Amino acid sequence: MSRSPRCLYEGYITDFINEADMSIFGCLNNNYHGDILTTSREAWKDEIEIMKDNLSVLDDKNGKIVFEYDIPRLGKRIDVTLLYKGIVFCIEFKVGESRILEGDIDQVLDYALDLKNFHKYSEDRIIVPILVATKYNRVSNVIQMSAYDDGIVNPLVTGRDHIHQLITAVIEKYPNETPVNDNWVISPYAPTPTIIEAARTLYENHSVENITRHEADDVSTDRTIACVMDIIRNSKANHKKSICFVTGVPGAGKTLVGLDVAIKQTYQGNTEPVKDEGAVYLSGNGPLVAVLTEALAQDNVKRCALRHEKKNKTDARREVSKSIQMIHRYRDNMLAKIKNPVENGVLEIDPQKAVKTANAGYGEVEHVAIFDEAQRSWTHERLAAYLKRGGTYGNKLKVPNFPLSEAAFLIWSLDQREDWATIVCLVGGGQEINTGEAGISEWIKALNDHFRHWNVYISPQLTDKEYAEGRVNELLKDNPNVTYTEDLHLAVSLRSFRAEKVSAFVHALLSFDDNASTLYREIKDRYPIYLTRDMTKARKWLHEKVRGSERTGVLVTKESARFKPLAIHILPSGDENTVHWFLEDKADTRSSNYLEDAATEIQVQGLELDYTCVLWDADMRCENGKWHFYKFNGNTRWVEQIANTESKKELQMYMLNAYRVLLTRAREGMIICVPEGNPNRTATGFWEDSTRLPEYYEETYQYLKHIGIEEID
Repeated sequence: MSRSPRCLYEGYITDFINEADMSIFGCLNNNYHGDILTTSREAWKDEIEIMKDNLSVLDDKNGKIVFEYDIPRLGKRIDVTLLYKGIVFCIEFKVGESRILEGDIDQVLDYALDLKNFHKYSEDRIIVPILVATKYNRVSNVIQMSAYDDGIVNPLVTGRDHIHQLITAVIEKYPNETPVNDNWVISPYAPTPTIIEAARTLYENHSVENITRHEADDVSTDRTIACVMDIIRNSKANHKKSICFVTGVPGAGKTLVGLDVAIKQTYQGNTEPVKDEGAVYLSGNGPLVAVLTEALAQDNVKRCALRHEKKNKTDARREVSKSIQMIHRYRDNMLAKIKNPVENGVLEIDPQKAVKTANAGYGEVEHVAIFDEAQRSWTHERLAAYLKRGGTYGNKLKVPNFPLSEAAFLIWSLDQREDWATIVCLVGGGQEINTGEAGISEWIKALNDHFRHWNVYISPQLTDKEYAEGRVNELLKDNPNVTYTEDLHLAVSLRSFRAEKVSAFVHALLSFDDNASTLYREIKDRYPIYLTRDMTKARKWLHEKVRGSERTGVLVTKESARFKPLAIHILPSGDENTVHWFLEDKADTRSSNYLEDAATEIQVQGLELDYTCVLWDADMRCENGKWHFYKFNGNTRWVEQIANTESKKELQMYMLNAYRVLLTRAREGMIICVPEGNPNRTATGFWEDSTRLPEYYEETYQYLKHIGIEEID
């Protein structure tokens, strides 16, 4: 017997059969890190006995058995994996159960999908998921490959006594498989977690090990994290103030980098936070913070329950919020310390409202602040107007005549520290989607105007047109403290693990770039993208695609207006609704999987689904080879938004970026639905619905079809 870092026990079948039960049980116990639940110990004893009984009756006993094989992306372990006759059997036990539950089927299927998608030595193997409810008295009698032609057999179910029967039947159906690689247990493993899965693993383990595609040569997440950590260490060693800008394509892992830096800096390899070394992850994206906080709190409560520890959801949320916060709360903490009203356009600390310490000065306790989606920080005009009326977050403090943009104020806040500080700005190009979002140029302007003593670290890609309209070099040319490094750019999408060129394709599509057709042909076999004009067909395609606990959902822009005729409703505003949409399972009507409530770019930015339907409304139309933008007046007609003012130009950019966000939310594939509109006329010859004329949609549909996007039947 032996133990790999990836499992608790592995051995050849013949050795396993002959080894004493207690020896195997001892191996499982000794190799487990942490406190072992009594239920787990009892389950292991049953599983050892059951597997010995079933493997002993096999004619050929050449193969391997693995207990508790680690699935890093899911943060779980496969109970038993059997490598036999060239086939990978994933076996999940439900000891003492007599019923087969859909959630249990999804669990074992998730394991099979994870191995197929991310485990190198399983990608070309037949994988057979088997659910064993030990008191179940029936056994699957149909062995059939899934409809997806991916080498995964549809899940099989059985009780404790018929596992060998299923194994034999599978071998008889697929008899000529070549042997599994003998190093299967230590196979390269390249998981690409959803941000929720990644956050759960990070928060529980205080480590990013094994949750990202760090073994893939073309993925730079680890290199970027190392670069940021070096900047933090140098800032501390030299008592400097530093700011670094991490850029990346949609889905490249910017948020994951930010969360990992926050955890690494706070814990530094320890189980408890290191005193006075903290970092905080901040975001103005309310839905993202709400979903992450709730997911981590739920997970924390469940884990405590398994350890027979009592913890309520409120306490769990409070713990999580120490590391992940809304940027408004952080901002309000600093606002509470200033002299109010502001005089002569200069912010000053009011000593009556704040305590100065030797190291932190008047700043917050964290040395490091990570600002996600930094391009969405507010302009001076928006922030000043917001504070003048008292805002809607935190303490609702009124601050008339506020002199700074949000970016400048956040730098000012960290600058209050007496010792050192580092700001990490996570920047998405072309993703500003709300009025008053300043983009990256406001950060650079603040550094140039007020904080010339700060060291600036940026990626050369920050000079691309998507960032500050390509004027970054011009804005920074007179700043002597700028360092350029390629390590701060994430060029490969982790979200779309099947096709890393999806973001490039979307960019080409929205830019009317001739390369869109070429890029589509390169990705369509691994990352299906289809076109339809029928939401019923779109729903059917999505339902047929998702398996296990995979998620799907319908997406629309916030300017969309004529979706009700297609039986689509907009997900109501409020973070609680977004939490249910992303986290509830497919049995809950509030779940995204029901395909009834569509989420907008505001609710999904920074998050992801496995498969999506992007419902393309008449708010952005292709007309004569250009995008034209419209807003619905609320009752009778669409009004074109002509770019005759700076604010209208800005609005057009936000509307274009909204589609950029929606088209890059899917990890595995998407379908785009461009409705046909309503061609019917009344008896008197007038349009039955003048708000959905076919001409509003036709040229957009033809453009997408011209690119080569295939239409489903």
